[in-house]
Amino acid sequence: ELSALEEAFRKFAIHGDTRATGKEMHGKNWSKLCKDCHVIDGKNVTITDVDIVFSKIKGKSSRTITFEQFKEALQELSKKRFKDKSDEDAVQEIYKLIEGKAPIISGVTKAISSPTVSRLTDTSKFTGSHKERFDPSGKGKGKAGREDLVDDSGYVSGYKHAGTYDHKVQ
Repeated sequence: ELSALEEAFRKFAIHGDTRATGKEMHGKNWSKLCKDCHVIDGKNVTITDVDIVFSKIKGKSSRTITFEQFKEALQELSKKRFKDKSDEDAVQEIYKLIEGKAPIISGVTKAISSPTVSRLTDTSKFTGSHKERFDPSGKGKGKAGREDLVDDSGYVSGYKHAGTYDHKVQ
């Protein structure tokens, strides 16, 4: 049975990484956890503090921290975040901030739909060489639309009787 703290750790550990097992956490996800759970308050604890603690706790050659190291890192931060409380109380307070939380995904990136942008991205209005890069439906042709594909048949372009030489010789 997982504690609420370990559950939150796992949710953040696998966030944004399809191969993650949830047993180790990257620095990126550690900073996200600290931001989303309001461990970073801007006065006592900043993003820099969070990064420094992560670097200090993880192994020299490692890029991730385990759940045990995660708890150590939280202890370090709790001393800074809750200066007026005892070490025990500070750790409990920081655990309360994190327990049961999951990564916040809303409002990360939004597609803009202004008339200017839609006019610029409407492939039906493209002209010249840019027009050649899209098929009539507006889907890009990829490499075929960007490069002049070389005709290496040995015939001059526009020659009507290409491929008839062997018939004439016999």
